[in-house]
Amino acid sequence: MTNGAAVESIAALFSSLLALTFVVVPLDDRPVTAQLPRLLGAVAGVHVAEPPRPLLGRYLTPGDAPALARWLRNDAPSDARAFVVSNDMMVYGGLVASRIPGVSRAVAYTRLQDLAAFRTTRPNASFALFGTVMRLAPTGVPKLGPAATFPFAGGDVWGPIQTYANLPDPPKTDEQRAYAAKLRAQLGPTLDAYLDTRARNRDVDLFALRLTAEDAFDRIILGQDDAGPVGLHLRDLAALRAFTTRWLPPSRASIEPGADELAMVLVSAALAHEAKIVPRVRVIYSRPDGGTVNDPLEFAPIATTIADLIRSCGGRQVAEAGGLSDIDLFVRVPGTNDEDERAFVDSIRIDALPLRTRSSFLTRAFIPSKPPLTGDPLAAVADLSFLDANNYADQRRLTDDLLARNVAGRIDAFASWNTVANTVGTALPEAIAVLAGKMLGTYDPRAHATFTLMRYADDIAFHTDVRPKINNDLSAQGVEDHTYLTPDVAARTASENRALLWPEGLDLLSRIEPQFRDAGFTITLPWDRTFETELDVHVVPKSAIVR
Repeated sequence: MTNGAAVESIAALFSSLLALTFVVVPLDDRPVTAQLPRLLGAVAGVHVAEPPRPLLGRYLTPGDAPALARWLRNDAPSDARAFVVSNDMMVYGGLVASRIPGVSRAVAYTRLQDLAAFRTTRPNASFALFGTVMRLAPTGVPKLGPAATFPFAGGDVWGPIQTYANLPDPPKTDEQRAYAAKLRAQLGPTLDAYLDTRARNRDVDLFALRLTAEDAFDRIILGQDDAGPVGLHLRDLAALRAFTTRWLPPSRASIEPGADELAMVLVSAALAHEAKIVPRVRVIYSRPDGGTVNDPLEFAPIATTIADLIRSCGGRQVAEAGGLSDIDLFVRVPGTNDEDERAFVDSIRIDALPLRTRSSFLTRAFIPSKPPLTGDPLAAVADLSFLDANNYADQRRLTDDLLARNVAGRIDAFASWNTVANTVGTALPEAIAVLAGKMLGTYDPRAHATFTLMRYADDIAFHTDVRPKINNDLSAQGVEDHTYLTPDVAARTASENRALLWPEGLDLLSRIEPQFRDAGFTITLPWDRTFETELDVHVVPKSAIVR
């Protein structure tokens, strides 16, 4: 071990003993749901404890809900200041498990009541619950290997179910009514099982809201998992909103687009609470009408989703023109013309400069009279270019510009993958973690550099370069469905992913965080599919002495 590494290890030990502690029960074991909340805590110098990974299940294997309840009672840190708990994990065993039959209403209600009883044993900690409104599509996997018996498996099943669920409810035209009847006849009892599962989940979400209204939990967020502005979910949302409007104030309950990011959102809110701050967030779009764009997988325009996320993260939105901010959230949307793109990147570059340097680029009228909490507004970038599906050149454009201008490593937060809620719900919590850590005096620049590097490596290098290559290679081998890979194919694919992504990750490290060097870069496929990768990155300062 190097001298520098030894000192760093001792410092980390003492720091962990003194650190605030949060407990997170994640939605499942994927990196975005389990790893990133822990890393957010590390950025702010807060220890985030989670259940052992085997208890969380893996992909089509549900988590162990009874064992998780025992872990909370017996093993979760007793001095935790905040609990952020997934309703779906504690009731069903995770997100994928929540979409299938199996857990009855009676069992679900009992598990929530047990969670409420546990909460009474931690009266001095905040306790936030998050859940999902079931998405329209079942989990799509082929009838292959162990997945062959998974409920709704096979494109001939989940595809028609998704089509049925996306129809207006009720159908509005004779053509839609005839199509719905045809699908119902085709699917028979399988559709009934899907609809029963939707109804069960709605009732369980209502029960969770009721418990929160009875003060069992301090706060609840229900995120609408992938579903656009039309479909069966609107009836569920209406029922949930009606209860919330009557019995819970907005500060204690919200229903908004999203799913995977909700643990990060609530961790950032807990961090802001501990730091005694309400971050002021200014939103800057890459084109004048950017906020009106609608993600096809969300039921609200971008501006609505972002406003919900700012509130849920513990912040408040300020006016774009002349607003005094602690965080400037730059949002790139597809369809930005070249002139607006240049102005947008220029704005990010200027914002990433120290305020005293920035003033030479700005008129005095734009210099805040009341300084932000940390002296300079933090610059967070949410790149929504992925909404222009499969246009990988455009999806890389902003990152390439930030790298070329030497800005990529100077911004305070970055994200660019999957949905608007996922992306903004990653970038904004990262910036709030930085802000809270600096206010608490526990900010960790190495953890911050690691978090940001992983976002560029995952959201850009993997999703716009490595993943398309892997998918093309699988298709060339006759593996057309990439949503579930048999163990032998998954092992070969994981090896290819590692070989392709590792050099790109090291290149990004040298360009984005040149003050650090690689001390361990593990790359895996967390689930047997190509949808996501998992990175375990360790960096150390280049100044560390090697012996």
